[in-house]
Parts: sequence; C-alpha cells; structure tokens
Amino acid sequence: MGSFSKCLISILLLASYHARSQEDLLSMLENEPVTEYATAIFKTTRIVNGHSIETTPRSILDIKISHRFGFLENGLYDLFGLDAATIRIGADWGVTDFLTLGAGRSSLEKTYDIYAKYRLLRQSKGERNIPLSIVYVGTAAINTLKYEDPEASNLFTSRLFYSHQLLLARKFTEGLSLQIMPTVVHRNLTQTHNESHDVISIGIGGRQKISKRVSINFEYYYVLPDQLAEQYRNSLSIGFDIETGGHVFQLHFTNSTSMIYKGFITETVGDWLDGGVHFGFNISRAFTLGK
Repeated sequence: MGSFSKCLISILLLASYHARSQEDLLSMLENEPVTEYATAIFKTTRIVNGHSIETTPRSILDIKISHRFGFLENGLYDLFGLDAATIRIGADWGVTDFLTLGAGRSSLEKTYDIYAKYRLLRQSKGERNIPLSIVYVGTAAINTLKYEDPEASNLFTSRLFYSHQLLLARKFTEGLSLQIMPTVVHRNLTQTHNESHDVISIGIGGRQKISKRVSINFEYYYVLPDQLAEQYRNSLSIGFDIETGGHVFQLHFTNSTSMIYKGFITETVGDWLDGGVHFGFNISRAFTLGK
C-alpha cells in the first residue's frame, strides 16, 4: 500500500472518530438537564394599581403615567368622570434583573412615593424545579399637602406611610397567570382612634391572555375586618393590557382613586353597585440606558 493510500485511510479514520465524538458530545448535551424559567407571567410590572411579579430588567428605565378619572356615577354633568382626573407619574429603574427601584408623584394629596422590589424566587422547571415566583415589595410615601392648621403641633412623621408586600405568582398555562399578595400597610396617623395603624390585607390578581398582544387582568384586595372606618371598601379592579411595540397600555375600571398602597388598600370609597367606579389607564414606556 502506497504512502498516499495510508495517508488517505488515516484521514478517513480520523474524520470518522471526530464525527462520532461530536455525536457523543451532542447526545450528552441533549440528555443533560437544563432549567427553563417562566417568562411574561404578567405583561408589565403592575396588574392595575398594585405591583405584579415582574421586575424591570437591568439598565431599563420604565416611565409610567397613570390616570384615574372621576366616578362614573356623576353622569353626563362631568362626562362620566372625564372632567376630573387624578394622575401619578413615576419611573422604575432596573438596578439588576432581580432588583428594581422606583419613585413617583401623585396629584392626590400631593404624595411622593418610593419603593424597592426584589425577586426572591423564580418559577422554573427542569433541573431546578420551582413551582412559583416570589417577590418582595417595600414602599414608603409622604403626604405633602399644606397643614390645615399651621399653628397646631404638626408632626412630620404623621405624614409618612409604609407598606410591605409579598407577591406569590404562578404561570399555569401560556395564557393564565395568578398571583396572591399578602400586604401590610402602616400609617403613622389615622383619621380616627378606632382605625388600625397597621392594616393587614390579602390581595389576589390574575391575567388571562385573549390574543398575542391583549390580556384581561383583575385585582382584588380584601382587608381583614375591624381595621378601617365603615365608609371604606375593598379595592376591586378589572382591565385590559394592550401591547403596542415599546408601549403597554392598561385600560381599566376600579373603585379606588389612589394609585399607592396606602390609598387603594385603606381609603377606597367607591361602590361598584352604585356606579362608584373610575375609568383609568396606565401607560408604560421602557428605555434602554445601558448594555
């Protein structure tokens, strides 16, 4: 056998061995367990008034503009609430994929609020099987209205409010997601001595996709009995998410005027059965400010 033939046979044997090695490596990779994480449990970081399980990705600035018009029960006189509006303008910043910081200002009581949101667990399957996602949300807010009686002994701390919340969510199918939200709201000052400074509530929220870009959302907060004055009610909101490129429009109906926890959990007065419902919307626009 000539040297050329020996060289050709050696090359063919080497190529065959290399091919088998690649097949073995691909087989190993295919059989190796991987972790698949649930994505888009909700479309944006809010369900309606409260937070969803979603956090703002790293280096993303999410600008949010929210409106709540007047009560529908006012009828044509103020065009079913369109003549009166409460607004909140806020910004959410993705420090990391797990940590979001945010701030906002509401026209209602001229309130400023800040919050921190941290992802503790993320729903996944495969090598790492976690049945649900868990996120912690902590907020603080300050009422900056002028004092009704400047000569009185007004304490700065009486203007402050805080909340602590755990979000527990699961994406059951591609279209259905549910979330449970145990929440504590602390108020340094209450309107009456019979009201609790620490108000405990349990929220439930959900999302059902209707199409690729549209979903229906609901959100309900049940306040445990004997904590608030009689005129206050539980917050109930129903709406739609509509995704249009870089924007997410949230159109909804809610009996809550405020868009911060202290407000919509402890100070909701609207009655759905009597037309005490606001039409409102949230607009979200995300900007990439880093790599």
